Amino acid sequence: MYLKRLHLRQFRNYLDQTVEFDAPKTILLGNNAQGKSNLLESVELLSTLRSHRTSRDRDLIYTGKSSAQVAAQLERDVGSIDLAFTLRLNSRRTVAINSETVRRQLDFLGIVNMVQFSSLDLDLVRGGPEQRRNWLDGLLIQLEPVYAHILQQYNQVLRQRNALLKSKQRSTFNGQQAGQPEQQFDSNLALEIQPTDPSPAPDNQPPQDELALWDAQLAATGTRVIRRRARVLQRLAPLAQRWHREISGSTEELTINYAPNVALEQDEPALIQQAFLAKIQERAIAEQYQNTTLVGPHRDEVAFTINETSARQYGSQGQQRTLVLALKLAELKLIEEVIGEPPLLLLDDVLAELDLSRQNQLLETIQDRYQTLITTTHLGSFDAQWLYSSQIFSVKQGQLAERI
Repeated sequence: MYLKRLHLRQFRNYLDQTVEFDAPKTILLGNNAQGKSNLLESVELLSTLRSHRTSRDRDLIYTGKSSAQVAAQLERDVGSIDLAFTLRLNSRRTVAINSETVRRQLDFLGIVNMVQFSSLDLDLVRGGPEQRRNWLDGLLIQLEPVYAHILQQYNQVLRQRNALLKSKQRSTFNGQQAGQPEQQFDSNLALEIQPTDPSPAPDNQPPQDELALWDAQLAATGTRVIRRRARVLQRLAPLAQRWHREISGSTEELTINYAPNVALEQDEPALIQQAFLAKIQERAIAEQYQNTTLVGPHRDEVAFTINETSARQYGSQGQQRTLVLALKLAELKLIEEVIGEPPLLLLDDVLAELDLSRQNQLLETIQDRYQTLITTTHLGSFDAQWLYSSQIFSVKQGQLAERI
């Protein structure tokens, strides 16, 4: 997989910029706030259709403009592919493959595979559970693009169930209580999504209770999320453990544990859904009190331990950096194994976060195997051979100039 060309038009602080990549490694050199990370963000959007820096499309559009576009030419084993991603202030985003607009954005996923490593990734260890779930989901979408649809289905059901919990108490779901304002619950959607799980509703609920319908849907969609998260961690964990041993000189042992909110004793959908519904029944009173869904993969956790000690609570900065580096190297290997081609590697200002030993480990691993885009404020971290085999661009105020 090789990114040949990138064209940014009215994207972030780039008014109109084309970049031709002619080396396996590209170094983007410049001071902070010049646009280095913006360029990497454009590649991330082509890969995942989302940015880890913002959830608002308006933030990605050049100030004063009404639209932005990221276009690329990608070389894969199957041949050359032209991609385009267009953002608009007052309309929906659109994507195109080989100049043909794609109706389902899901079909755009999985074409550009990449691993991104930025200074923000240290929060993967020391941040909250949501950051680890987002990281895991992002990896899954690249390995199995249909997972984006599965996750969207789950989140849609979760939103509707939460709206229903907020609108009525369990005992009065069949009618609006007198004096209460109408809540934002889409009953039409409840009719569209029919239960796919044959498990009965909790014993204390009427068979046709609206909440029971959403319970069944939450269990069915949530089970699909849980099973995929568990499977990908089973494949990733051994790779990360091997890298961690190598980087730490075999002095530390990494353990990665998936802690689903619903017990996962066997990878059997019917049993997981049964456990899901049983736990919903157990937490019914708490859900009434808090008016929110307390059961499901939106409350999952991924736990990292080093030598049987929590890396989040007790790991040193060096240990946490080693852990994240091991995870990223494991991602590279896993994606390559699954898709059959080395993914792109985006390194956003990470060398400054790593000591010399970890820098060397990372740069030696990359070599020319992975096309790499790396941002930096200085070239002191690279040896002469690395610089010789790299394409170097100076970045200043949204403009690139190749250094000869």
